[in-house]
Amino acid sequence: MGPTLAALFFFAVLTLWVPGYWPITVFQVGTFALAGVAVWRDRYSRLHFRWPLVPLSFAVLWGLLQWFTGRTAYAFETRMAILKWVTFLSVFVVGISIFRDDAIRRWFRSAMLWFAFLVAILATVQTFTSQGKVFWLFATPYTDFVMGPMLSRNDYAAFIEAVLPLALYEAVRRERDALLYCGMAAVMYASVIASASRAGTVLTTAEIVLVPLLLWGRRRASGRAVGAALLQMGLLIAVLAAVVGVGSLWGRLWAPDPLAVRREFAISSWHMATSHPWFGTGLGTWSTVYPAYAIIDIGAFANQAHDDWLQWIAEGGFPFGIVLSTLFFWSLRPAFRSVWGLGVVAVFLHAIVDYPFARPALGSWPIVILSMLAFKDGERVIPDSWEGIQQIPRRE
Repeated sequence: MGPTLAALFFFAVLTLWVPGYWPITVFQVGTFALAGVAVWRDRYSRLHFRWPLVPLSFAVLWGLLQWFTGRTAYAFETRMAILKWVTFLSVFVVGISIFRDDAIRRWFRSAMLWFAFLVAILATVQTFTSQGKVFWLFATPYTDFVMGPMLSRNDYAAFIEAVLPLALYEAVRRERDALLYCGMAAVMYASVIASASRAGTVLTTAEIVLVPLLLWGRRRASGRAVGAALLQMGLLIAVLAAVVGVGSLWGRLWAPDPLAVRREFAISSWHMATSHPWFGTGLGTWSTVYPAYAIIDIGAFANQAHDDWLQWIAEGGFPFGIVLSTLFFWSLRPAFRSVWGLGVVAVFLHAIVDYPFARPALGSWPIVILSMLAFKDGERVIPDSWEGIQQIPRRE
C-alpha cells in the first residue's frame, strides 16, 4: 500500500490549485479505501495503539455531535470539516499499518523527499517565469508567488517545512552522498526564500540549524560530518539565495506591522471562542460566524482565522482545542528523538500564524509523518495473524 499512498499524496499536492472539489474527493476516497484495507488486513492482529488515534477520533466524533445536535452555525461546512478529520484519521490508520516495516518507512521518506525536491525546483522556476500560471498553462487570480501547484506562499512553506528535515538528516548522516542531500536541502530552502513567506523562512532556518546540531549532540554524527554539511549547505544557499533574490522577503520581514489583519482575526476568534466555550460554533464555520465578531473590514472575504489553534477553539470549543493540542505535545518527543521528524513540530508552530491544517491535502503531510514517528528506526514489527506482533530489532 505504500506506493498507492504515496501516489495519492503526490496527486493531492499537484492538484491543490484546482478550484473544483474533485481532486480532494479523489484523495479522500483513496485514503478511506486504504484505511479500510488496512483495518481488514490487520483484523486478526493485536491492535497497534498510538496516542494520535485519540485526538483524531475525537475530532471526528465531536463534529458528528455538533452536526446531530444542531450545535453548528452551518451544517454543510461542519460535514465538510468532519470529512477532513476522517481523512486525517484514515491517513494515520494507514500509516501505523504499513510503517511497521522499517524498510517501507525509509522508502516512503525517500519518496517524500524526492517529490518535495522536484516540486521546489518547479515552484522556484515557475514563480519567476509563469506570470502566475500553474505549470505555465493554467491561469490563476494571482500574478506572483504562485509556488508550483500551490496558490498560497504559506501553504508552500508549510509543505517544505514538513519535508526539509528529511534532507538535512540525510545530508549529515550520509557522508558519501552529503553533497547531493545538501543540494536538495539548499534548493528547498531557497524556494521558501523565493516564496517570501516570513514564518516559513524563520522555521526552515531553525530547521537547518537545529537538525545538524541535534545529530551532533546525540552523537549520531561526527563534528566533522556536521561541519562539512553546514559548510556545503551554507555555500549552496548563498548562491541560490543570490539567484532567487531576497528583496521581497526582506521587505516583508521589515513591514511596519507584520501582524496586521492576523492580530485582528485573532482577537475576533478569541471573542468567538469565549462566546461558545463548550461546543464552539461548529467545525468549519469560522468564516460563517466571523462577520458577527469582526473588528475590521479587510475589504475581502475572510476564509480562515490565520491561526489553526485559535480556530479549533472557536469552532469546537475549549475541550476540542485542548484535545487537539495533545497531537502537538505528543509529537515533541518522537520528533526530537528521530530528528528527521522535526518538520511536524514546525508545521504546528506555523499553524499559530496560518492554516496549514485547513486543507486535507496539505494537512495530511504532517499527519503521515506522525504515523512514521510512532515507530523507531531500526525496528521492524512483523504482524502474526494469531500470535500478536513480534518486534525484531534491526541494525540501521
